[in-house]
Amino acid sequence: MSKHKVSERAAVYVGSGNVYADLGYPDADEMLVKAQLVSKIAEIIQRRGLTQVEAARLLGLTQPKISAMLRGQFRGFSERKLIDCLTGLGRDVQIVIKEPTRRRAGGKLTVVVA
Repeated sequence: MSKHKVSERAAVYVGSGNVYADLGYPDADEMLVKAQLVSKIAEIIQRRGLTQVEAARLLGLTQPKISAMLRGQFRGFSERKLIDCLTGLGRDVQIVIKEPTRRRAGGKLTVVVA
């Protein structure tokens, strides 16, 4: 068995915290919020042991739409619809509007899962 020596170092980049922004998507903030909401929806569905058909029935969606959502294809879902999915799965969703912690031109949207 021969041993291979790695002679080139892989480049490491420090990300912004938003993979969609790092990849250059124009709607990166919206996509990150949706991804975080879908992640929680997927976690709840898995914890409850629901099939995609059961989840779809519970949330008023079709199984193919649930399948697409859980595979990360969530562009066709509004944030409102994803919030409705969370409440349909028995979660309370609270929206808090507050003063920014530092000065900046615009506000920011953050998803906090408690």
